[in-house]
Amino acid sequence: MSRDATSPDARQATAVVLGAGIGGLAAAVGLARAGWAVTVLERAIALEPVGAGIALAPNAIRALDALGVADEVRAMAALRGEIGIRRADGRWLVRADATAASEAHGEATVVVHRARLVDLLVRALPDGTLRTGVEATVADPGDANRPARVRVRRAPTDAGADTLDADLVVAADGIDSRTRAALFPTHPGPVATGVVAWRFVVPEPDGLVPAETWGRGSVVGLAPLADGRVYGYATAVLPPGGRSDDEAAELRRRFGTWHAPIPTIVAGLESRDVLRHDLRWLATPLPRFDVGRVAFLGDAAHAMTPNLGQGGCQALEDAVTLAVLLGAPDASTVRTALAAYTAERLPRTRRVQRMSAQVGRPTTWTAPAAVAVRDALMSVVGRLAGPLLVRRTAPVVGWRPPRA
Repeated sequence: MSRDATSPDARQATAVVLGAGIGGLAAAVGLARAGWAVTVLERAIALEPVGAGIALAPNAIRALDALGVADEVRAMAALRGEIGIRRADGRWLVRADATAASEAHGEATVVVHRARLVDLLVRALPDGTLRTGVEATVADPGDANRPARVRVRRAPTDAGADTLDADLVVAADGIDSRTRAALFPTHPGPVATGVVAWRFVVPEPDGLVPAETWGRGSVVGLAPLADGRVYGYATAVLPPGGRSDDEAAELRRRFGTWHAPIPTIVAGLESRDVLRHDLRWLATPLPRFDVGRVAFLGDAAHAMTPNLGQGGCQALEDAVTLAVLLGAPDASTVRTALAAYTAERLPRTRRVQRMSAQVGRPTTWTAPAAVAVRDALMSVVGRLAGPLLVRRTAPVVGWRPPRA
């Protein structure tokens, strides 16, 4: 059975969003605000409060402003005061003033728990927009004269499938996007970086100074959340596919002798508190972000390393740009708008991908001589950290939503 997505009014243009992550939900909010009838389809049965923290840089805050939800985010944990990079023994390599950087960029970076941001976006959706516990695949991407078609199943074992015809499909189905694999069958997909990441949220210790600490092929980062907790992450150069019987014990083994308060934080971790992932990215860019009436967004389009903290921020930029370029619902202009979306977003996200990979490369060095040279250079850079930080990050965090 085929039907139009969501809207009882056949004249109202319809959009189906595949995936209820940050980017997909933001796209749904933006399109709904523009007047589209939107359906969000999510494989998970419920949007559980999984994940850890996310740093929302000024560009992401401006995107959330365009969606009408930024004020609640601004009231959370903005980074203020001293930040920087340290060695494992605690010596500072780079020190900067986050408050001064915020003033230069016109917005502060805000660190929030991902679950809070997801909840905020869900609450901004019209009632009945989100459908969970369904598997959705693009059966036909459509073209200028034909709507896209999405096949929907309640469970993988369902014999039958419903179909939705839509004027627009937003593929926000993540780094392992089935839509990308189907519509770009020769693309190599995500590749491993050779780095493993652990993430966790713990109570905030006294006197915490937000910082990254760089060791030999390893990093620990700590940033305060708004609710008296700390978002922490750690990385190490390891082959993909590995696991530890107790990830908290693994963190204590690797980082238990680093500077305070890292030993205290990892000492209090339970294995259930720790998420472990192999870091991957789309090293080969997609040739475009649109096929027919399908637009790719977020990790499905341009998964990147986390070293700039821009993965979620770029997904929010995607969502707002897509909603602005599509504008008021008009099925006849979708193809033109999607071509403009690719032209605007593909070059920018590719630059951010490359910059993130470059920033992260020195953190993977393990040879003592290379690490010593890296730290010496970072110490020199640290003397100019404030102006350099603003100048280097301006092209990334200075983004503003396009005008309608």
